[in-house]
Amino acid sequence: MKKFFEEFRAFINKGNVLGLAVGVIIGGAFSTITTSLTNDIIMPIVSIFLGGVDFSAMSIKLPTFYKVAADAAPNTLNYGNFISAVINFLILALVVFCIMKAFNTASDKLKRKKEAEEAAAPAAPPEPSAEEKLLTEIRDLLAEKK
Repeated sequence: MKKFFEEFRAFINKGNVLGLAVGVIIGGAFSTITTSLTNDIIMPIVSIFLGGVDFSAMSIKLPTFYKVAADAAPNTLNYGNFISAVINFLILALVVFCIMKAFNTASDKLKRKKEAEEAAAPAAPPEPSAEEKLLTEIRDLLAEKK
């Protein structure tokens, strides 16, 4: 049991798990912002072009097959909320795409800059050929005999 908890602690302490947790928390907060953007700004503008239709009010009353109390809320199929959720998802996907596109562009620029710096660095002098090595040995032997 102790080994299990040690492995679990090692797993939790890994940077990628903590980064994932932070990403989920920030994503949840960002989802609230995009929901508000969709419901409070975009959908009213869209409804202007559709004759003032309120998407959240779009629903179909479903039949009931049993007796319900007179003050009970009707059973409805709220397809307007679904349309709002789809638009909200598309906005969120667009924002994530733009963030990833910017990140990849910056990463590519950094990679090209690094490659340019490596290419600009002076190359190491070429290794002498076998003939040059042989001549150097002969020269050194002759110098020793003098």
